[in-house]
Amino acid sequence: MNIKPLDDRVLIEQVEEDEQKVGTIIIPDSAKEKPRMGKVVAVGTDEDLQEIIKVGDKIIYSKYSGDEISVDDNEYLLIQRGDILAIVG
Repeated sequence: MNIKPLDDRVLIEQVEEDEQKVGTIIIPDSAKEKPRMGKVVAVGTDEDLQEIIKVGDKIIYSKYSGDEISVDDNEYLLIQRGDILAIVG
């Protein structure tokens, strides 16, 4: 993969959660909310952003943010700096 985000954008791979069970009810994957955690794959060219966010970091991002990208049968999300809520450490 050779995608380099520009400016204040970050390319992430969404972290999927396994099937969830509540009591005796199993919630299928299709009924879950969109994942809100991802692993950073590439960081844009903004120098301030590169000091804060590093490749491999896990981040929490806003719901319904970013643009979905499919490369070599892999799904990624391209989000802006303002959509990043926290770094999971």
